[in-house]
Amino acid sequence: MEKVLFGDNQFFAVNHLSDEKSRAQSIRFKDDSSIIRVLDQTISLGINTFMCTTHDRIANICDHIRNNPENYKDYKIYPCMPYAHKYANAVTELGIVGTIKQYVPGNIFGTFAKGGLAYLNKDFIKLMELLVDAEMKMFAGISTPVIFIQNVLVDLILGLKMYDVFAAYDSYIRKKYNSEPGYITMNMPALLDALNSVGIENPVICSSINKIGFRMSGGKEIYEKYLNEKEFRPIAMQVLAAGALRPKEAMEYIGQFPKIESVLFGASTKAHIEETKNLIEINLEKRIFYS
Repeated sequence: MEKVLFGDNQFFAVNHLSDEKSRAQSIRFKDDSSIIRVLDQTISLGINTFMCTTHDRIANICDHIRNNPENYKDYKIYPCMPYAHKYANAVTELGIVGTIKQYVPGNIFGTFAKGGLAYLNKDFIKLMELLVDAEMKMFAGISTPVIFIQNVLVDLILGLKMYDVFAAYDSYIRKKYNSEPGYITMNMPALLDALNSVGIENPVICSSINKIGFRMSGGKEIYEKYLNEKEFRPIAMQVLAAGALRPKEAMEYIGQFPKIESVLFGASTKAHIEETKNLIEINLEKRIFYS
C-alpha cells in the first residue's frame, strides 16, 4: 500500500468537530466537478489512492475516471462499504423494490430468489455476498486492490461475535475480486484478536490512531501495545483527532510506530493536502523512536 491515502469525508460534509465546517463543505462540494478538481490536485502531488465510501456521488466520479483513462491510468480506489445512509434514503424515496432495482446487479428475479432464499435460511453469508456485489457495481473496470468493510458493520459483527462472517468476507473478496480485504473499526485490538481467532493473519486494519486517544476504544495504551507487538498491517485514520491536534505533532506521534503502513487523511485545499502529505512522508520515513 502507498503511504498516503486520500479520503472523502470532506466531500460529503463529514466533520466530527464542527457543524459549521460541515455546512461549508457541503456547499463547496455540491457539484461533482469540485470533487474531481481536488482529486486531480492530489494526483498532481503524487497521491494515487482514493479511499472512499460507496456514496451515490462516487458512482459519478467512477464514471469520470472510466471516461478519462489516460488521466487516471495509475489511479486506485479503496472502496469502503456499506454506505448505510444511501440505503436508508433510497428506501424512503423508492421503496424496497425500487431500492433493490437500483442497487443490486443482475437479473432482479434471480437476485430476489437468491436473496429471499438466503433470508429464509438465515444465510447471512449469502446476503453479505449480495450486498458486496451491489456495492462493487460502481467500481467496475477500476483498480480496487483493497476493499474495506465500514466500521458500522465491522463493529456490529464484532459485538455479536459472528466472527465467521469475517472469514467468509475475507475468502469472498480474495476469490471474487482478487483484492485484499480490509477492515475499518473503532476497536482495533478487539478486531485483530477476532480476525486471528478465525485464521485471518496479518490483516489490513484501518482505525483511529492519534496522540490523544480520540475514538480509540479500549484506550491509547492497548493500541500502542498492539502496534508494537502484534502482526498486522495498520492504516492510521483520524490522526489529527478531528482538528484537535496540529499536523506536525500528530504526524510525529504516528512516526513512532514502524508497522503503520499508511495514513488516511482528507483536506479541501491543495496547500493543506501538500502540507499533510509531506508531513506523513517525512515522519513515516524517519520512523522516529521515542522509546
